[in-house]
Amino acid sequence: MSQTPEILCEVRGAAGMVILDRPKALNALNLPMVRELARALQAWENDPQVERVVVTSTSEKAFCAGGDIRALHDLGRAGRQDEMLAFWGEEYILNAHIERYPKPYIALIDGIVMGGGVGISLHGSHRVAGDRYLFAMPEVGIGFFPDVGATHALPRLPGAAGIYLALTGDRVGAADALAFGLATHAVPSARMAELADALTRREALDDILAAFSHDPGPPKLAAERQTIAECFGAASLHAILARLDAASAAGSEFAGKIRQTLATKSPTSVAIAFEQMRRGAGMDFAEAMRTEFRIVSRIAHGHDFYEGVRAVVIDKDHAPHWQPASIDALDPAAIEAYFAPLGAAELALES
Repeated sequence: MSQTPEILCEVRGAAGMVILDRPKALNALNLPMVRELARALQAWENDPQVERVVVTSTSEKAFCAGGDIRALHDLGRAGRQDEMLAFWGEEYILNAHIERYPKPYIALIDGIVMGGGVGISLHGSHRVAGDRYLFAMPEVGIGFFPDVGATHALPRLPGAAGIYLALTGDRVGAADALAFGLATHAVPSARMAELADALTRREALDDILAAFSHDPGPPKLAAERQTIAECFGAASLHAILARLDAASAAGSEFAGKIRQTLATKSPTSVAIAFEQMRRGAGMDFAEAMRTEFRIVSRIAHGHDFYEGVRAVVIDKDHAPHWQPASIDALDPAAIEAYFAPLGAAELALES
């Protein structure tokens, strides 16, 4: 059983149960939580009593809203980038462990799942969406980038959906998550606790999930899938913007809204995210995580992350002053530099 009050890890019947319990912070991950989950997964991997891992939350609002961005911002402002990178390094190693975990890993997601929460759910074998499910990778809005394995996962979603989600930070519910492959099952919120209990029994996993699954209804973005595919399937960031402009001019209200959304995001972050998606499509998971650690090592010493957190989280004026202020003002060589190898400081992943 765990010793960290904000995350409970214990064996219940056939399941290694992980209960996220930091509700006031919407279960935002901190280093002790990352370490406790890593410890439990390591122990359960070799425990014959544990057939599967089940991750759930005590909060009705959130599964996990991300990493503790405010705390990371404050470390960086104090010149303690080494501590920031220690967190991200251990978090990314955990994400990679989940991706290659040899036992079923079932995340019961009934609420907000963003950023770091995506990293401890999306790469597992099963993602169960409740009625309150709300997915987003909103990092470009705070001068950050879609990390925790998004470099590998999002380019593999159908119809350029992952590129759309990475560049816009838009939120999607359970039905769209199922259509995009972000979720593998949908279960009514009212039955989630019952499902968690059922998963502790030594019964066939597929049979348990089938007994609880339901149709969450039509995806809200169904009518926009073609626009998403055509616009975000373009070969360059400038081409995406041009296609959105053309679609908007042709009467697509959706494309017009997306174009306005993109104009509010950090230009540097949007360019990094596009490049991640372009490169990530051809990367294995370990390579994607090393790439993300390269990017975050530079972002920790940059401008836009601190300005974005100030504008959105601290002052809440939602008026960030990005540097540079527009996509047209970006230097391609500066974006390329975020992806350069780190030499001796590369992320060390287990083979």
